[in-house]
Amino acid sequence: MNRKIAILSDIHGNFNALKAVISDAEKQGVHEYWLLGDILLPGPGSKDLLELLYQLPITVKIKGNWDDCFLEVLDVSNIDDATDIYLARLSQYLCETLSKDDIEFLRNMPTRVKNTINGVNFSLTHNQIEKNWGGALIPSSEQINFDHLFDKDTDVAIYGHVHHQMMRYDTNDRIIINPGTVGQPFSLWNKFRADNRAQYAILEVDDSGKLDVNFKKVTYDTLCEIELAQQKNLPYFELYKELIETGINHTHDIELLQSINQKNNYENDVKHFLEQLKISKSL
Repeated sequence: MNRKIAILSDIHGNFNALKAVISDAEKQGVHEYWLLGDILLPGPGSKDLLELLYQLPITVKIKGNWDDCFLEVLDVSNIDDATDIYLARLSQYLCETLSKDDIEFLRNMPTRVKNTINGVNFSLTHNQIEKNWGGALIPSSEQINFDHLFDKDTDVAIYGHVHHQMMRYDTNDRIIINPGTVGQPFSLWNKFRADNRAQYAILEVDDSGKLDVNFKKVTYDTLCEIELAQQKNLPYFELYKELIETGINHTHDIELLQSINQKNNYENDVKHFLEQLKISKSL
């Protein structure tokens, strides 16, 4: 039978963007969803966002680097710099609402899934096959990096991570698809920076294996998302507000993060949180 699949990636805790994308996908009559990781953080969506996903017919789910960052905070409990504090404080925020089952949902996601539909072999990853982080697959990367998404049996490689919608080919003319980002669109080109619509893609595979790809951009209520973050007392609220409005991310701006951490006493919050984690593990 013909299959119509919504491919979602890089939600990053943006609850209102996800709601808008799901509404649009349902109107398009999709049969199933493929989820390519980076589900939570740094946005306000937490258990409420996961509950939206639990209601969907998700047949593929992949673990992203931000999902791993959250789990690493829970498992390793180290803070070496301002970015570590940033990630740990946001993880503390998540733990206020997530259950053990929610955390296991994230923990049990693989980093790669291979799937066959109507004779077409798909490889699905968050980023590269061997690692879900790094900049090797940004749109301007060398062709050889994209060729490494394939093994000999793969016909189509699908990945997320870089927050750009793309369709291109490897050197053997096999298809590469990136659905873009649901929650954090951005562009380096000034004229396109104001386009903050949520992104996803719809893949259709007919009975004979012919493919159609429809890249979608969906308008959502950014003001409502900002208000939600404020209502839920999201840590680093001003950074998230700027991110939603401009696409600018300060995850690795050490000097700025140090200033915010000191102003809000986040380092002490995190130290207490990590101590409580250690105690709970020892019980």
